Amino acid sequence: MSRGSGPTAGGGRAGDGQRLFVGGAWVEPDGGHYTVTDPATEERVGWAPEASREQVLAACAAAREAFGPWSRTAPEERAAVLARAADFIRGHLVPYTELARAETGATTGTARAMQVGVGAARFRRYARVEPAEWAIPPQINEAGPMGKAGVTGALAVRQPVGVVTCVTSYNNPWANPAGKVAPALAMGNTVVVKPAPQDPLSVYRMAEALEAAGVPRGVVNVVSGRAVEVGETAVSSPDVDMVSFTGSTAVGQRIAEECGRSMKRQLMELGGKGAALVLDDADVRSAVAGIGTTFSFYSGQICTAPTRVLAQRGVYDRLVEGLAAYAGRLKVGDPSEPDTVVGPLISAAHRDRVESYVELGRKEGAVVVTGGERPPLERGFYVAPTLLADCTNDMRVAREEIFGPVVVVIPFDDEEEGVALANDSDYGLIDYVWSADVAKAFRVARRLRAGGVGVNTVARNMEAPFGGFKKSGVGRDVGSYALHAYSELQAIVWPG
Repeated sequence: MSRGSGPTAGGGRAGDGQRLFVGGAWVEPDGGHYTVTDPATEERVGWAPEASREQVLAACAAAREAFGPWSRTAPEERAAVLARAADFIRGHLVPYTELARAETGATTGTARAMQVGVGAARFRRYARVEPAEWAIPPQINEAGPMGKAGVTGALAVRQPVGVVTCVTSYNNPWANPAGKVAPALAMGNTVVVKPAPQDPLSVYRMAEALEAAGVPRGVVNVVSGRAVEVGETAVSSPDVDMVSFTGSTAVGQRIAEECGRSMKRQLMELGGKGAALVLDDADVRSAVAGIGTTFSFYSGQICTAPTRVLAQRGVYDRLVEGLAAYAGRLKVGDPSEPDTVVGPLISAAHRDRVESYVELGRKEGAVVVTGGERPPLERGFYVAPTLLADCTNDMRVAREEIFGPVVVVIPFDDEEEGVALANDSDYGLIDYVWSADVAKAFRVARRLRAGGVGVNTVARNMEAPFGGFKKSGVGRDVGSYALHAYSELQAIVWPG
């Protein structure tokens, strides 16, 4: 039985078959359709379109043609389109939530609040016009080879980059693309969105919202497909000026190589292996609740999760005991049920990958305190919340991103060792510190080589810059930082 299908309707749906969105038109895909599967039930959600290389190039060309007029549109007019899109999404919260839950396996609450809700909020956020020019202090120049003595004034002006290819992640098909598309459009760029192949239908609903909001033809394009060629073409097209990518470090490195050949701008939000330092004086219950979100929030399929716990020996046993108890209380099952906390992983292949890491941890000498097996459910790609204790920082389970409901715990003796262990990682996206001594916590935070640090919390400030050190990415977005990310800085200088 299929879910999420229906008669021909808005958004380019013809029965079960979703159409591409290219140049303001809903286009039949040259490559036919493929099945989008509900990871909780293994049933069909709908049919996603498979774009050809020629259709991806057409989308990029449409974005290039639309760029000139859109970039010259008044910022207030662009903001009004984003505001109407936010309202449209809010008005369709129930069906969009149902689709997001079915595509991703997220619980209903997560799909409603953290996926569709955050997506709408991001469009609303960038409907706020911000200054794009800054005066530079006048400079007094002495006479010389460049001319007579005088005073020069200057402006720093934020200009749109051009055509932006947005390659989005499967773990949040609303918040992630909205976080790229909304600021890119606000700055006057045009976009080609290439969604993750596992759950692209929600991204087409986003295009539906933008179309209803009056976005001009070609300003927004969406092309999907399972073939590697779809993404490669969207990145390599000569019509594209910038690539914004969220996903694995390995894929990000390949995209960066392609961008480097033609000097395309790039924004990369890649992998993470968040270190959570829990010091001896920490509130262990608070630390358990924060770290426990790795088990519960979208089954650990989030790059910011505190998956690598570094526990000072004075709290190590209590922390392991608390995390094991926390994991054991979580209901794993159908994400449509209101009391479900842990849903499935995105696919059978990813479930196999996560399970292989748990088995690897056993072989490396880690102690499986809880979890490590499949829940007794007839269908769905489930993995029980798993806690691996007595780990060392050289184990692969402690160094590689697992992207599932798996937490590893590593003991340390003193602050110096804890900081050294936290920084001994290829990643540096978001780390965490728990300590009752706030001054000490901030001291430790400043020593961590990570793009963000949570002090006694896993919450985020949605105006704070987001991005990573090392192999966790290049650049920063969120809030006003996203407007910088999707713009070029131009200096205009004149004689005073």
